[in-house]
Amino acid sequence: MSTGLKKSSLNDGEKILTSEEQQAKINEVRRLIGQLPQKLSIYCSDASIARYLSARNWNVKKATKMLKDTLKWRSDYKPEEIRWEDIAHEAETGKIYRSNYIDKHGRTVLIMRPSRQNSKSTRGQIRYLVYCMENAILNLPPDQEQMVWLIDFEGFNMSHISVKVTRETARVLQDHYPERLGVAILYNPPKFFEPFFTVHIS
Repeated sequence: MSTGLKKSSLNDGEKILTSEEQQAKINEVRRLIGQLPQKLSIYCSDASIARYLSARNWNVKKATKMLKDTLKWRSDYKPEEIRWEDIAHEAETGKIYRSNYIDKHGRTVLIMRPSRQNSKSTRGQIRYLVYCMENAILNLPPDQEQMVWLIDFEGFNMSHISVKVTRETARVLQDHYPERLGVAILYNPPKFFEPFFTVHIS
């Protein structure tokens, strides 16, 4: 059985703004961010800023802080400099990889297989996740900001979960990749996932 978790275009309680109001808030965030080096300015397109605003219910102050934190993280962590040879050992079992197909909207599909975890290194696992996220984003078409996750739980059990890695994964994705997930398809998910999601059975 597969379960589809759809990311709504509107978060619960999210403000409904006109395109003019949205653009005004985008411009205000850009003004507050100020001038940036070229290598960081590419992460402050209108579409990128809109994702941060959406994640913070179009609150300019909160979205600006969130984006500034991401820009600092990018300067320190340098995700664009992670190379295949740096994370190849994490990829050996195929626990996360970008599919060679896209969905009907042209979105990149990331395949995740938690049961194939082969590492106890939190640092290594997070670097590999970031590498895969960056690669998926680079392969999105110009008109898309979101991707699809297909999570295959075949063979999964609780021994594959690290609380520390799970917590750090959630932090990185929520803080630095807001509104990137369009839909998550869970194949054969464990029962304990069910209370946490509003699901659509496909």
